[in-house]
Amino acid sequence: MNTVIERPALLSSRLKIETADLHELMHALMEQGQPFANRDNYARFVAAQYHFQRDIEHLFADPAIQAAVPDLDVRGRAAASLADLADLGFDAVPEPAASAGVAMPGALGWLYVSEGSTLGAAFLLKQAKARLGLSETFGARNLAAYPEGRAIVWRRFVGFLDRPALQEQEHDAVIAGAAAAYARFGSLLKRHFGLA
Repeated sequence: MNTVIERPALLSSRLKIETADLHELMHALMEQGQPFANRDNYARFVAAQYHFQRDIEHLFADPAIQAAVPDLDVRGRAAASLADLADLGFDAVPEPAASAGVAMPGALGWLYVSEGSTLGAAFLLKQAKARLGLSETFGARNLAAYPEGRAIVWRRFVGFLDRPALQEQEHDAVIAGAAAAYARFGSLLKRHFGLA
């Protein structure tokens, strides 16, 4: 007897379910890297964050992405990450964007990973404050909430993902984009933390 597994209709639900293992892998890499053990370790995390955000933010100039996510101007953390590295006395080493050539709809998957990390950064910000003495204005700008609040901006992004304008057959490309984004961030964490 063949069992048919029904996929969720909403893209945001598919993304959450189908990338859950990749999300957990990022948590495991963060635990291995121990970013809050000291400021040097934390700076390694911020460098990974900066490179990943550069990967994302060059996509913001694409008119198709602007049409899909109209509030791109409030998103992104590359400048904040770069300022944090300066606060910590580190320089960011430029490197090519891993998402070069990514277009809609796969770019939405990259944005999903970025925006999800912004939502989850509330816990990281608490750690940066408590263990390293950093703040939203020094060293931990990249972890700060958007001015409107994390949850509001996240829900709005999910609303953009789940609009019927995105055809169901395009969902697979978004999922693939998210998988590529997770792989990229994982490789950045491994490189900056010196993990195998």
